[in-house]
Amino acid sequence: MRISFIGAAREVTGSCFLVEAGGARFLVDCGMHQGGREARERNLAPWPFAPEDIDFVLLTHAHIDHSGLLPRLCALGFRGPVHTTTATADLLSVMLLDSAFIQESEWTRAQRGNRRQRQRQAAAAELLYTVAQAQACLEQLEGAAYDTEVRPHASVRCRFRDAGHILGSAIVEVWITDAGRTRKLVFSGDIGQPGRPIVRDPTPIAEAEVLVVESTYGNRLHRPLDATIDELVQVIDDTLKRRQGNIVIPAFALGRTQELLFLLAQLRREGRLPPMQVFVDSPMADKVTAITLKHPEFLDDETREMLSLRRAPPAGLSLRFTRSVDESMALNQVKAGAIIVAASGMCDAGRIKHHLRHNLGRPECAIIIIGFQAEGTLGRRLVDGQKHVRLFGEEHAVRASVHTIGGLSAHGDRDALLGWLGRFTTPPQRTFVVHGEEATACGFAQAIAERFGWRAEAPVPGSRFEL
Repeated sequence: MRISFIGAAREVTGSCFLVEAGGARFLVDCGMHQGGREARERNLAPWPFAPEDIDFVLLTHAHIDHSGLLPRLCALGFRGPVHTTTATADLLSVMLLDSAFIQESEWTRAQRGNRRQRQRQAAAAELLYTVAQAQACLEQLEGAAYDTEVRPHASVRCRFRDAGHILGSAIVEVWITDAGRTRKLVFSGDIGQPGRPIVRDPTPIAEAEVLVVESTYGNRLHRPLDATIDELVQVIDDTLKRRQGNIVIPAFALGRTQELLFLLAQLRREGRLPPMQVFVDSPMADKVTAITLKHPEFLDDETREMLSLRRAPPAGLSLRFTRSVDESMALNQVKAGAIIVAASGMCDAGRIKHHLRHNLGRPECAIIIIGFQAEGTLGRRLVDGQKHVRLFGEEHAVRASVHTIGGLSAHGDRDALLGWLGRFTTPPQRTFVVHGEEATACGFAQAIAERFGWRAEAPVPGSRFEL
């Protein structure tokens, strides 16, 4: 048995692992690299395998850093099935088509720029994938319910367990039989923080011979949810009432937007927030919210109860999903009293960049960061306190206040991850720590070794292990 760490090794994005055993070759995740100028080149680089030689893919969830290169994999020769949960399969019909639209739009702009400059840059010469290729990739999806057995190969069976991260997210249990011996691998995917609204808590796993576990926030603790909500209330109240500005919130269309809307409605209903105009400027978020309502079986009890009662938005909360470009542009004329939620969550693409351009330079406004910001992204530069950032090729002063409210993250913090690992009744023979920046992944591997006495390590990119 061999496992190769192609992506998300000592980094957060680009999740992709190759497993070869029992006569099968398969991938767990096929994610896009995000953040920094080199991300596009890495996404265009050839894989250390031939796509046509892959038998199947097991996909943990729909976030683009786990799923975003599936259309390219299929376009370059992969013909097998992509097994995932039913909710993830539904979400990919939105996520991958949106990603493809962004690829086409950015490629077209780059080509125009090259003509103006009379240059042909290699990075703009190849399109990552098209909308048509993303649409074709959807035909290879095969959805399964949580906790049901799937047999993608004669020697492989697997089961998707609820990871509590976003709608449809999964921990993947894999059993591989070779030469009469069956061994079990577990891939954590992204583990959620217990006690959060919308999704259920992560499912405990009892045993694995080989464990691949994420470490995004393996070096820190989130603020308690109550304290997080208090901070959110304070920022909103101060900005809308005292400073009379706007609030801009970069949010992933999948997961963070739905949880944020749930909290805003709840807090307004309790009288803790002033009257608000909330604009969700993301057609994808609108579609994802509709898909969320289609899958009540994946939601926690509190959210199911809320949906079953079909409670109207509370008085004083005006919620509007903008759909057209004209509606989005009209928000630029709103100078006060608006909460604008827009993608992308790391501020590197999409409509959020336009809203930042119109609000970053205004000291009466606030930017609220509620999700992880990868190195090299615009969102990370804002979190790190940079006073000037580039948007659309122009320098912009950061005069708005920037607030990082990490307690709303969809990722479990250090204690949540250790708590999930502590539910194993039998120590894994090998534990590989992935999906964390280098210092975080290495530090979390050491924390696992010290806490549990397990053999834990953070593999380097491209490394391969014989098991």
